[in-house]
Parts: sequence; structure tokens; C-alpha cells
Amino acid sequence: MVDSLPLYWGNLSCYIDDGNIHIDNNAAERRIKPFVIGRKNWLFNQTPRGENASALLYSLVQTAVANNLEPFDYLKYLLTELPKLGRHYEPEALDQFLPWNLIEKVKPLM
Repeated sequence: MVDSLPLYWGNLSCYIDDGNIHIDNNAAERRIKPFVIGRKNWLFNQTPRGENASALLYSLVQTAVANNLEPFDYLKYLLTELPKLGRHYEPEALDQFLPWNLIEKVKPLM
């Protein structure tokens, strides 16, 4: 193991050359923690449709968090405004519901 250290020294020390590279992956670990916790809850999904619904909801919540929007308010806005589009709409009509387009309409994450 120690013999191979010179081979990987460049990879190990690259974070010194670039301040944007982190020495650890704590941020990534924190991001996936809810998935790990949710795994036990997902055991109770009885059907594939239930699994898809859970995944969709979880994806929306994480999208809101990633865009600094309050998840409850984001979901409330989507579930209130999306039905107003009706059954037939152009795909471009969904652009107005993208999180970065809702910064002034949905409360920011505290």
C-alpha cells in the first residue's frame, strides 16, 4: 500500500491546487442521507405505482431544497397551479413551474 503512494500522490494532493475540490465528501454524504433513512420507509410500498409515486414526491422535495425553495410551499404551488393548465397543453407551458422560475412566487428555504 505504501509502495503505491507515489503513484497516487497527484490525485491525493490535487485539492491543494484547486480550492474548489474538497478533501472529503461530507457534502455528498449529507445529500444522500435522506435516501438511506427513507430506504426503510420504502419497504412498505406495496406496488410499483406506489414506489413511483414515492420517488416522484421525493424528487420534487429534493429539487425544491436544491433550489433553495421551501418544499411544502413548492409542492402546494405545483399542486394548485398545474391543474389549471388543463388536459391539453404545450410542453413549454411547464417551464413556468421549474424551480428557478418560481423564486418570487414560492417562499425561500429558511
